[in-house]
Amino acid sequence: MRKSNKTLFSVAATVVLASAFTTSVEASSYKVQSGDTLWSISQKYNTTVQNLQSINNISGNIIYPDQVIETGDGQTSNSSTPSSSVSTYKVKSGDTLWAIGKNHGVSVSNLKSWNNLSSDLIVTGQTLKVSGSSSSQSTSTTSEKVSAKETKVKSASVSTSGNNGSAIVNEAKKHIGTPYVWGGASPSGFDCSGFIYYVSKQAGNSFGRTSAANLYNQSTKVSNPQPGDLVFFEGTYKPGISHVGFYAGNNQFVHASSSGVQITSISNPYWNSHFAGYGRM
Repeated sequence: MRKSNKTLFSVAATVVLASAFTTSVEASSYKVQSGDTLWSISQKYNTTVQNLQSINNISGNIIYPDQVIETGDGQTSNSSTPSSSVSTYKVKSGDTLWAIGKNHGVSVSNLKSWNNLSSDLIVTGQTLKVSGSSSSQSTSTTSEKVSAKETKVKSASVSTSGNNGSAIVNEAKKHIGTPYVWGGASPSGFDCSGFIYYVSKQAGNSFGRTSAANLYNQSTKVSNPQPGDLVFFEGTYKPGISHVGFYAGNNQFVHASSSGVQITSISNPYWNSHFAGYGRM
């Protein structure tokens, strides 16, 4: 009888220990809410976008409301990686330096510095460093300050081709009320990038039809916009730069929205919440 009790106690103890161990190593999970991104979830759980992609076998950055994401324990992923280690990321179709930088919590300037890039051009399959050693980060920070200073000087001394900027805005305003057409690039209907292409061409600035994200990558970023400069917005219907219009002065912009071509205030709550910056072609 004693032997039976002893055996029963031993089995019970084993079950308790196993249960405790299972609980301690069980990964945390999170149910995706509307508006969430892998980057915002990684910040909430003190981990990285790469870690979330690896744990959940996600090949891109697209997630959906009510999707359950395993987040790991956060601390393990951070403590196991030395501060001097370098992480990498393989470029996928549709990626931009801006989107990669945002997903990994780093700047485009850092990405270009760590990967010896002289432009924003990247190609599918390319492997990029998305972190650097503490010394390289310090150097990059200094470079960013210098670059920001130079950009400020440029934006103060170079205007948007003066009369050309006015010509762009005047041409853009001629099409107010034109309906929105996906892929449209003519007065019968425009989408946002088609509108930029057509108006710029009419004003003598032809640079080819391309997406809002590519226009963002190709433009020189400015903090003091002039009429005719581009205004960029992110996350309107997809992650990253997704909408573009012409700055019209007085904190307004002309653009082809889903309601057609119109003038809108950048202070509008919706557009202000998606504002990404100004660019000059």
